[in-house]
Amino acid sequence: MPSALPIADPAPSDGLIAPGPGAGDVPFGVYVHVPFCRVRCGYCDFNTYTASELRGVRRDDYAGHAVREIEWAAEVLDRSGVPRRPVSTVFFGGGTPTMLPASDLAMVLRAIDDTWGILPGAEVTTEANPDSVDAESLATLRAGGFTRVSYGMQSAVPHVLATLDRTHDPERVPLVVDLAKQQGLDVSLDLIYSTPGESLDDWRTSLDAALACEPDHVSAYSLIVEDGTAMGRMVARGELPAPDDDLASDMYELADRVLGDAGYSWYEVSNWARADADGGTAQHASRHNLSYWRGHDWWGVGPGAHSAVAGTRWWNVKHPAAYANRVLSGDSPAAGRETLDDETRYVERVLLAARVRGELATAELRQEARGRVAGLIARGLVDGQAAVRGRIELTLQGRLLADAVVRELLD
Repeated sequence: MPSALPIADPAPSDGLIAPGPGAGDVPFGVYVHVPFCRVRCGYCDFNTYTASELRGVRRDDYAGHAVREIEWAAEVLDRSGVPRRPVSTVFFGGGTPTMLPASDLAMVLRAIDDTWGILPGAEVTTEANPDSVDAESLATLRAGGFTRVSYGMQSAVPHVLATLDRTHDPERVPLVVDLAKQQGLDVSLDLIYSTPGESLDDWRTSLDAALACEPDHVSAYSLIVEDGTAMGRMVARGELPAPDDDLASDMYELADRVLGDAGYSWYEVSNWARADADGGTAQHASRHNLSYWRGHDWWGVGPGAHSAVAGTRWWNVKHPAAYANRVLSGDSPAAGRETLDDETRYVERVLLAARVRGELATAELRQEARGRVAGLIARGLVDGQAAVRGRIELTLQGRLLADAVVRELLD
């Protein structure tokens, strides 16, 4: 089962928040969590449920519950005195959102537009598994307002997919990428490396297969073996080897080189976008994820979804049945919340912005941290030319040691 929710203050049943200074001054996005999967992958620690775990609620009713939370959310923000803002990005994640009919996803998106308004040119993404879409469903998504699809490819190597408990046929990936492109959708491919038993040659095979699809965006995440997952138990029992840190570093360096040679530029430690004519990535970078890293506001809809609005952060109850009971009764679905103080805001700004290329200004750092930048440059972890321009930009070695760089900037 998914991991436990954070421990924090109880959330009031009316959901009201006390907006701090500048409430409403930053962009506003919406995240919709669709917590359904056909099977549970052994490495997954997300808030997801298979059919046998949906006691007390039906998957067919989910879209209606999400719409009710959206309508309720607007009422809460109005009564809290948070100015209404049109939505700049929407992201449907999971789980596998496309386990729902595409018409249901379009209905939820329409409710977001009816409630807040969606800005012209907004980015609207859904995650999908390669075996969960077809030409008809992608056409329905595009007609319903979606602009982007992010496929969970993970690997092109059958034995790696088997270790991850992924059930899709890797040969289907090029087909569904092409179908999405035919509808005018931007395409992102998500990859995982450092799976137990995966070799550097296996990883190169997956990179080559992904690039053969000519996606607009590639995410590559090093596998983290989480406690409480099936894979975590197998590693603890010695049935699978633990990921090798040195091999993971080699895999990251290979990904950066191969993707760079193919015309993709990194803009966040684990994300590369197809470069524009001038070498920039703005056209194809995930604007929704950038909004998280930049500390923008968002409302998270659905079981276990997290929200952050006007200096308050909260998270919903996890099980779909408990969530449905809350929203249908008109009570807040939140299980807990916290108010961010200045210290927490600063730490999170440095932690997140340092991972984004050129996002963190040296002027934002405290004086003692600014004094450490020269040492980070000397050690080859921070780009010296970018620092002269007043920005923190991690080198390749710095990206491999991003956590250590951040710790040094915060100590």
